[in-house]
Amino acid sequence: MSRILVIGAHGTVGSALRPLLSARGHQVVGATSRATTAPDQVHLDLLTGDGLTQAFEGIDAAFLLSPPGHVNQDELLGRLIDAARTRRLDKVVLMSAMGADADPSAPLARAEQQLVASGLPWNVVRPNWFMQNFNTFWLQGIREQNAIFLPVGSARGSFIDARDIAAVAAELLSGHAHDGQAFDLTGAEALDHPQVAELLSRETGRSIRFQDITPEQMLEGLLGAGLPRPYAEFMNVILGYFKAGYSERITDAVARITGRAPRAFAEYARDHRAAWL
Repeated sequence: MSRILVIGAHGTVGSALRPLLSARGHQVVGATSRATTAPDQVHLDLLTGDGLTQAFEGIDAAFLLSPPGHVNQDELLGRLIDAARTRRLDKVVLMSAMGADADPSAPLARAEQQLVASGLPWNVVRPNWFMQNFNTFWLQGIREQNAIFLPVGSARGSFIDARDIAAVAAELLSGHAHDGQAFDLTGAEALDHPQVAELLSRETGRSIRFQDITPEQMLEGLLGAGLPRPYAEFMNVILGYFKAGYSERITDAVARITGRAPRAFAEYARDHRAAWL
C-alpha cells in the first residue's frame, strides 16, 4: 500500500481518482487550499507555497496538476516537483494537456521537462478537452439559453471523460510498467459541437444548439464570468487551436493502459443528465 498525495483532490479528476486509489488499497491524502475538514486532507496553497513541505511528509507517490485560472503553471508545478524530488518519491504522475509538448517554451511543457529531469519515476498524461466542461464551464449557456457558445466553428474534438483520466492515473500510480512515458489521452470518437448539442438534446429532451461566436465575444464572456485577463486570453488561444483542428486526433492510450475503451459521449451525457435539467 502506498500513501499517495492527490493535488486537486476535490476537482473534476481528483474526485474521481481518490476512490479508485482507495479501492486498490492505497492511502489517499487530498491536498486542499482551504482549511482541512477531514483526517485524509492536508492544507496546501500552491500560490504561496504554504504547507508544501508538510503536504509531502510520509508520501510515497503523487498526482500533480496545476490549479485552473493561472497561466504560470510551470512555477506552480515546479514547486511540487521540487518537493517530490526532495522527498524522493517512488512515482509521480503529472497531468498536463494535449498539445502542451508542441511548444517547449510553454509553461506546461517546461513543467513536463522539469519532471523528466528530476530523476524520479514519472508519467505525464495529456488529456484532451474534458467532456465535463459541458456540465461545468459551458453549463450556464446551456441552462439559460439552450446553447453552447464557443468560437470553434465546425472543428471536432475527441473529448475525454474525466473518469477515464482518473482510471489511467490510478493505473500509472499503482505500478511501474509504463514509467518514463507521456500519454495523450482522448475519447474514442471525434465530435463537432453540433453533434454534442444533438446528444445533449436527445438525453435531456431539450432543444440545445451550438452557436459559433467570435474570439472577441468569448473573451468578453470569460472576463464577465470573473476570469483573470491572462487566463481568459490563454483560454481563447487554446480554443483557437481547437478551431484549427488540433483537438481531433484520437489515441488508444486509455485502452492500452486500463484495458478498456474510453467512455462515449453518450454515456457521459446519460450519467450527467441532471446537470442540464
